[in-house]
Amino acid sequence: MPYSRLQRTISRSVAVGGYGFWSGKHVQVEFRPAAAESGVTFVRDDLGDNARVPARIEYRLDVPRRTNLRRGDVQVDMVEHIVAALAGLQIDNCEVGVTAVEMPGCDGSALAFVHALDRVGIHEQHEVVRQFEITETIRLVSGESWIEARPGRHDEYRVEFQLDYPRDPVIGRQAVSIGVSPETFREDLAGCRTFVLEREADAMVQRGLGVHVTPQDLLIFDKQGPIDNPLRFQNECARHKALDLIGDLALTGCEIVGHIVAYRSSHHLNAALASELLTRFAATAPLKASA
Repeated sequence: MPYSRLQRTISRSVAVGGYGFWSGKHVQVEFRPAAAESGVTFVRDDLGDNARVPARIEYRLDVPRRTNLRRGDVQVDMVEHIVAALAGLQIDNCEVGVTAVEMPGCDGSALAFVHALDRVGIHEQHEVVRQFEITETIRLVSGESWIEARPGRHDEYRVEFQLDYPRDPVIGRQAVSIGVSPETFREDLAGCRTFVLEREADAMVQRGLGVHVTPQDLLIFDKQGPIDNPLRFQNECARHKALDLIGDLALTGCEIVGHIVAYRSSHHLNAALASELLTRFAATAPLKASA
């Protein structure tokens, strides 16, 4: 059996504010301590204390380029960086109060959330964390993209992402493989930013989306490289995709023990793997019913 750590929450509340990339609306996010076994739950403070959406795969909406959740009439958008920050720092139980539907884009990474969570520190709880130990290889394919869950080594959670833009050599082929821990997440993934090609950004603006976003808010690539925004890592795009993958798989509600390998995977394909992991391994790590 893999090593099982104790569940964790944060020691006190802390807030982060900013503007949604898609909507342009200001939103405040407040991370709050939560009881053991409660998981991560978003609370729409602007709608009242009962307007809650657990960060679970069954509430995911299938939309392009981001991860949105909806339960009944309550929705939260672009949650992947927040969920990734919590999972990467091994914070299992947290209430996330928000004042609008879309989460703040900040600089396109999870860094602002990690810095806030690190400021308040961790409180260890008494219950053992729920885990999936991957004991067989699972492969899902969509066109040229694929994702696999494989048995791992040394009881670790490892993610590997292979990015390939054959028609856009400015991004080209990149890869990252990293054992996920709070230390490696902070240093190697948290600051890696959302990226788009200039033609993709122009097309979104023509549809009235992200009209206020500038090249300083995320990485926008023209044929020479990122516009007015230096890279933090040479393979920052692949690292950001690994960050998104961690956030999407955290919607299982469990810590993963195993090796995840993805080639050109999307939020949709990541979510399909999360659902498959629940189907295969829920019996070994039963989840508490949603509130």
